[in-house]
Amino acid sequence: MALDYKNIIVGIDGSKEAEAAFKKGVEIAKRNHATLHLVNIIDSRVYSTLEAYNFTEEKRRAEEFATNLLENYKKAETAGLENVNVIVQYGSPRTAITKDVAKEVKADLIICGATGLNAVERFLIGSVTTGIVRSADCDVLVVRPEEE
Repeated sequence: MALDYKNIIVGIDGSKEAEAAFKKGVEIAKRNHATLHLVNIIDSRVYSTLEAYNFTEEKRRAEEFATNLLENYKKAETAGLENVNVIVQYGSPRTAITKDVAKEVKADLIICGATGLNAVERFLIGSVTTGIVRSADCDVLVVRPEEE
């Protein structure tokens, strides 16, 4: 029995792991004639602290960076996809994708890159990927970049 995915989320953060997830997302979206949702979550914990010090320019730059990053990835439309959405939100990257964005777009697949953190870093701060895998209500595909 083949799985049909119609709404696919790809977490994009500018890393090589996210690039691999993006490429896999395009492939799967093409096969399934699905909508591809490119998502970047700006960590609100960082920017709420900055707002206390009136760092609104830094916040604006973060939004601009995220939007430009996703627009560059939106080149997926030229790769034969008809429906590609760009979503930039504030929140905790570990939960916003699964609790907010996935519900909003009715996602049936979330694709993210494997973490680049080592074991100690994962223990101390956790990884976004681990958070997604643990809290998603739909299928999750974790993609590792090809070795160079």
